[in-house]
Amino acid sequence: MADKLELTWVGKNEKINIEPRILIEDKKLSNIKNSVDTKNMLIHGDNLLALKALKEKYTGKIKCIYIDPPFNTGAAFEHYNDNLEHSIWLNLMYKRVLEFHNLLAKDGVIVIEIDDNEMPYLRVILDEIFGRNKFVASISVKSNNISGNKTANKGKTILRNKDNIIVYKKGDNVSIVPQYIERNRWDTHYNSFIEFEGDKVKEIRKLKDVLIENKIINSKGTIKEEIIEKKEFYDFILKYQNNICRLVNSISKSMKEESLKHPNEVIKFIDDNNIVRYALNGNRISFLTSAINNIDGNEKFSQLLGDLWTDIDFQNTQNEGGVSFPASKKPEYLIRRILNMFTKPGDIVLDSFLGSGTTCAVAHKMNRRWIGVEMGEHIYSHCIKRINNVINGKDTSGISKYDDSKHIGGGYRFYELAPTLIKEDSFGEPIINKEYNAEMLASAVALHEGFKYNPSNERFWKQSVGNENSYLYVTTKFINKNDINKIKEEMNDTEYLVIACTAYDKEIDGIYKNIKIKKIPEMLLSKCEFGKDNYNLNIINLPEYEEELEDDQ
Repeated sequence: MADKLELTWVGKNEKINIEPRILIEDKKLSNIKNSVDTKNMLIHGDNLLALKALKEKYTGKIKCIYIDPPFNTGAAFEHYNDNLEHSIWLNLMYKRVLEFHNLLAKDGVIVIEIDDNEMPYLRVILDEIFGRNKFVASISVKSNNISGNKTANKGKTILRNKDNIIVYKKGDNVSIVPQYIERNRWDTHYNSFIEFEGDKVKEIRKLKDVLIENKIINSKGTIKEEIIEKKEFYDFILKYQNNICRLVNSISKSMKEESLKHPNEVIKFIDDNNIVRYALNGNRISFLTSAINNIDGNEKFSQLLGDLWTDIDFQNTQNEGGVSFPASKKPEYLIRRILNMFTKPGDIVLDSFLGSGTTCAVAHKMNRRWIGVEMGEHIYSHCIKRINNVINGKDTSGISKYDDSKHIGGGYRFYELAPTLIKEDSFGEPIINKEYNAEMLASAVALHEGFKYNPSNERFWKQSVGNENSYLYVTTKFINKNDINKIKEEMNDTEYLVIACTAYDKEIDGIYKNIKIKKIPEMLLSKCEFGKDNYNLNIINLPEYEEELEDDQ
């Protein structure tokens, strides 16, 4: 195998065999009153374990993953050592990125918000797992203003007032919807006005003269950038966007030469995309209509957005969604823009560092399917309340005012991660966790063995399906020769069965070629590490959240 460029750190090659856990619905916390068939999921628990739990049903199905993981700073660790703790952060992020890659659809993207400290390292990890050619963009977002206490160290460092958003794609066929922002200054290069008769040019005039005729400016007035603030002017340019124009030099060589043969004359031509174009004196005529776009339901004089976003307000988001979460809360408008760029209604969105629930709330408002994972207790105090407010139509904050955010109703199911399947008894011997009932045990063993839990109504032993001819039967009863003979009588010669049980008669071992007996928990011990409930990046100083304000505040 050829050498490849990759980042190394302490413990990178230490394999983590994560226990696949089943998800247990808490029906008291699920909200399915308006949508019994909802596929939206809110999951409480360690997100690495949760990603593993999602693998069976969602591999290759997630359209957009957005995460805002904890940044790795010295304050995040009890005893900070740059080599050791940095390696812990990298290792556990690496494991998550591997799971993200599996879950993403071929036309899906992962969007990660990260600070400058870890951004370069994370880029190398993403290059390794996704491929360097799958890098889409690194977006800089203005996240705060530098003022007050933030200026205390201005003589010692360059103060940060931006976040980084890294975007990678899974495959090659990713569709990105261009985003536009409104221009608040007039482009004075648009200085001409063309009058048409049908599709023929009747006359070319100065825009200023036309504005004077329409009493938008007086005869001594000038067209300055600030004129955009005048309502009469704005209404005029929207109405006559197909007449107002400027000259640009982006034109094919052949059409340039043809245009120069007809000095001061507008000529018409068809470009390579079969679009009607006009040229004058070797330049292409660009009409204002190309700079008019729909922004939030209205036609606006606009600018195509690139990788520098300075227009999003991060300062007034504390109480969006009806919950107070001042530390690290992201504006709904930021998530809306990301989802508008990379998803469409019905697509599945995943956020495994959910925080106060912003991503799921926005996805719900925009009629996307969503999965949210959060390990903190604020999943109960913040996320549930916030999403219920959206469903019940009580949330009028954030992006609720936009036409694409009028989706109310719907629902979600709330899940807890199942506890570890195997524990140790008082003698240090592995035993099946007593918290597992028969159905949970059968489902969990099926997940470990690569079967799908789907009990048959006709044959009790057809409990889980591997393919059309292989089955798994899990039981805690003692299996003897009489039991296995009865099952064999019901089986076809082409069917294969694995029986997982806590004990069985040794004389039946290997009695039938198409029936294999395994003993639990021994059959599972080498598959993964049991008893570990926390892969939480070793961060101890999580953000402190203010108490929620009363609704009337």
